[in-house]
This record gives sequence, C-alpha cells and structure tokens, in this order.
Amino acid sequence: MTKKILIVFGTRPEAIKMAPLVKAFKNQEGFETRVCVTGQHREMLDQVLHFFDIKPDYDLNLMVSNQTLYSLTSLIITEMKAVLEDFGPDYVFVHGDTTTTMAASIASFYHGSKICHIEAGLRTHDLYAPFPEEANRKITSAICSYHFAPTTTSEQNLLREGVLPESIVITGNTVIDALLESVALIDSNSYPEIESLKTEFGGVQNMILVTGHRRENHGQGFLNICEALKEIALNNPSYTIVYPVHLNPNVRKPVFDILEGISNIRLIEPQAYPAFVWLMNQSKIIITDSGGVQEEAPSLGKPVLVMRDTTERPEAVEAGTVLLVGSEKAEIVKQTQNLIDHPDLYLKMSLLHNPYGDGKAIEKILNFIKKL
Repeated sequence: MTKKILIVFGTRPEAIKMAPLVKAFKNQEGFETRVCVTGQHREMLDQVLHFFDIKPDYDLNLMVSNQTLYSLTSLIITEMKAVLEDFGPDYVFVHGDTTTTMAASIASFYHGSKICHIEAGLRTHDLYAPFPEEANRKITSAICSYHFAPTTTSEQNLLREGVLPESIVITGNTVIDALLESVALIDSNSYPEIESLKTEFGGVQNMILVTGHRRENHGQGFLNICEALKEIALNNPSYTIVYPVHLNPNVRKPVFDILEGISNIRLIEPQAYPAFVWLMNQSKIIITDSGGVQEEAPSLGKPVLVMRDTTERPEAVEAGTVLLVGSEKAEIVKQTQNLIDHPDLYLKMSLLHNPYGDGKAIEKILNFIKKL
C-alpha cells in the first residue's frame, strides 16, 4: 500500500535540512510524496528551492510585511487545513523549531495525520531562550508520533519528557547530508553568485565569517556584538570580517551604524545557500548566533564562536567544536583573539570530530518509515 508523505517547511534553514529528505522520498517506490512550503521566509526560501531543484506542490505564500507570531501562527493553521484535506497524508514531516513547524504540527494533529519531527529533542530548558523556538519544539514533541533525534543527548531530553523509546530514532543531523550534497554540487557546477564572491574574496587569507539574527540579541545585544567586531577588526588588520547582514531592520541598523566604513569589515547582502557554503569553506573562523552553522561548520573544519548564552546543541560545545561566547563585547573579543593568537588552540578546534553525524541521517529516516 502506498504511503502518503507530506513534507512541510517555511524557512531557509528548514528547506536546507529537508531538501535531502524530499529527494529521498521522491525517488523511493511505495511513497506518494508532496511538498508544502508556507513561505515564512520568502526570498531566502526560494533560493534554496532553486538550488536543490525542489518544486513545491503547495505554496501557501504567507509572508507579509510586519507579520507577528499571532498572525503567522493562525494563518498557517488555517491554510494547512485545505492542504491536509486535499492530500490526506498518512505522515507529515516537519523540521526543528520554527513557527511553521509548530503550527503545521497542530494542523496535522487536528487532521489525524502522524507527525514526524526531524531534528527532535533539542532543548535549552529555557522557554524564552531562544524565543519562540524552545516553545515551538516542545509543543511539536508533545503531539508528534515519531521523533528523529540527531544525537543521544536529544534522545535523552525526549525520554525525560516521557516520550516512548520506540518512537525515537537517533539519525544524526540531516544538515550534514545537505552540506555534503551542496559541496559536491558547488564543486561540479558554476554558480554566478559564487564566481562573484571568488572575485571579491578569493584572495582573502584570513576571513572571519559572521552571521547574526536571533531575536534575543536584538537591541543591546547587537550593539555589543557590533562593538566587539569593530574592536576585532581594528586590532587585527590582516584579518577580513565578512558579514552577510540579515534583512531584519533590528539587525541592519546597528550593524551599518557601527561597522560601515571600517576597511577590513565587508558588509554584504544575505547570500544564497551555495554562496554561503562557499564562504564557510573559505573562512578561518566563524562567529554566529545561528543553530545550523553550529552543526555545519565542524564538518568543514571551522571553529565556531556562538554569540548566545545557551544552546540547544550542547553536543558541539562538549565536543569542543563550538564555544559559547554570549553577546557581551569583552568575551567575544577575548575568545576570537585567542583563536587568532594561539595556533595550537585553533588547530585543536578545527580537527575535532563533528558530533552531528556523517551524512547518513536521511537513509536512517527512510529505512524507519519503510518498516511502518
């Protein structure tokens, strides 16, 4: 009997991590697979769809200017109703911790579909850090049927919350599958955006790549971060800081106010996924508040400084591939300078094993669902 699979996502990080899953199910006999995107992030989402050659069967196109969590959540639940009634999926796959994940899970629960949660079990144990992601993933875990946990730590989090052991599968993180596929595509194809970056940054020997967007860093946090980056740049003229600046005005204003005009800081527009992978590969150090970058960069041998006080990815901290530096200026400057000044410390971090797997997560997920 053919199993109906609906894969739902709405942001760029979700699309990256779900792309290998879409391809695997589409190429597997015994499944009818459809893709639904909410458009929670529009432009950046579309870039990933194009890169991985994914054509959604349903595009809710819900992104509007000045949308709130209230309006987005209600819209997703309401619009998902028609999709679920049209297709009638047996299994709905959601990913991670976005509003799309939480709201699509609620809609699927109401419909009676079995919810499959990719990247399940991540926890900071603080509902407000990150906000609203920690609540989103806990709500999703409470109503889903199958939990695909990236690590044993994630599995233990779920078990402590009363999730049945037989519903949990440890898979590694699908972002490693996506990253390895992306590197292969970049190596074998020509992309205009990458050629442009090669012209601009191909000769840079010491690149520090920066990304930042988290809500909890808006306001004073971003002021601190920008002041730290300014000091790092001024103290290390042989290093170039490359910062693709997020489109959110709460990010762009402090970044451009404080960092624009410094000769070895390059503020660029957000990059398409293949271009960002190229930048990660070219960089020497990565400073970020992103979750996905914490998982990807160690596979490329890049030390990561995370501008957050807590992380739902403690495995990387424990493994030593990631260091939490928070959003205080002094700590960001100190730990970045340590990596610059101490080659032995840098080498140790760059050579450590990635705790998030070997690129076989999709295979494990597929094999589990085939047996149901």
